[in-house]
Amino acid sequence: MTRIFTALPALLAFAAPAVAQDRAEVVATYADIAAAGYEDSLLKARALQDATRALIETPSAEALEAAKAAWLAARVPYQQTEVFRFGNPIVDDWEGRVNAWPLDEGLIDYVDGDTPSAENQLAGLNVIANPRFTLSGEEIDATEITPALIEQTLHEADAVEANVATGYHAIEFLLWGQDLNGTAPGAGARPWTDYATGEDCTGGNCDRRADYLAAATELLVSDLDWMAQQWTEAGAARETLMADPEAAVAVMLTGMGSLSYGEQAGERMKLGVMLNDPEEEHDCFSDNTHNSHYYDGLGMRNVYHGEYLRTDGRLVSGPSLADLLAAADADVAAELSADIDTTMIELGRIKTAAEAGFSYDMMLARGNAEGEALIMGAVDALVDQTRSIERAVAALGLDQIGFAGSDSLDSPDAVFQ
Repeated sequence: MTRIFTALPALLAFAAPAVAQDRAEVVATYADIAAAGYEDSLLKARALQDATRALIETPSAEALEAAKAAWLAARVPYQQTEVFRFGNPIVDDWEGRVNAWPLDEGLIDYVDGDTPSAENQLAGLNVIANPRFTLSGEEIDATEITPALIEQTLHEADAVEANVATGYHAIEFLLWGQDLNGTAPGAGARPWTDYATGEDCTGGNCDRRADYLAAATELLVSDLDWMAQQWTEAGAARETLMADPEAAVAVMLTGMGSLSYGEQAGERMKLGVMLNDPEEEHDCFSDNTHNSHYYDGLGMRNVYHGEYLRTDGRLVSGPSLADLLAAADADVAAELSADIDTTMIELGRIKTAAEAGFSYDMMLARGNAEGEALIMGAVDALVDQTRSIERAVAALGLDQIGFAGSDSLDSPDAVFQ
């Protein structure tokens, strides 16, 4: 669903458009932040790959915990890059390979209670336990689990989006296992012995589980490497934006508005509150959703203020969207800055509460007024932020922009139909 905003001519009369060169400088900063964010994501994914290799080669409780820690660290820079979606086709066409969710995890490995359904006949496939299976009438030889198998055969098999076989969340499931706690405390609790050898192996097929984890992590690294290349000086994503700086500014605002409104406020937050469903958590196996939400918000702030703090402490900064907007309409610029700060405060409250033991899935429990208030405080802030982004579109004299929407915000009754 797309929420359309059309700039009002009456507002445009008061805008003082910045010169084209200013816009080019702002777009260059945007591309520099994207390049740094994807490079950091790649570096952290390589560290995750090292940790998973150590788990596979020498399984132990300590090795599993180290791999989990590496996965959590890898999410920090990646979530800050989600603001580059929704306007850059090169990112939109690629993103489902690395961050698709939610997933029917029974496609990959053993689960409690998942069986084929009318909506997804592969929900209980368990490719780790089944080296041969039938897909769309064709016999598939999955004796060897490779990146090609999971990417080209399993991922979104039968055109079902819930058949997620690649990316962060497939790896998350392989490290944590199912979270069977519902809205009670606790994340997934996969034992390290699921990667053990010989008689110590639990869950069955430990060698194939290790092969799947290795293949999925290899594919994640490869995908991030490819995307990082697209934002280098000669990269296709950067060149496309720099060729038309005015259109690129619209892309920046489209990414901010769509992530803020339809994706984060709607699909990732309000929908879960409406359904009281922990399966709607973004990082549902690891109970890391509070961090995913926080760093999504930070990514939008990065783009607006033209600065990104890299994981090694270096600051990437330059002429910003905030500067451009302030030259056109100082009041709108200040309003959007204040709204972004409010969003970060509300997301920070969720993060702080979760880190103190009140996890995000507990917040989603039916009748939990405190949890609902925390989540909806952030939802409301994100919606207000989006309204200010709409005013920024007008102030900058841009053509109409479509922001991604969500039934949870736009047509709540449709959620239950």
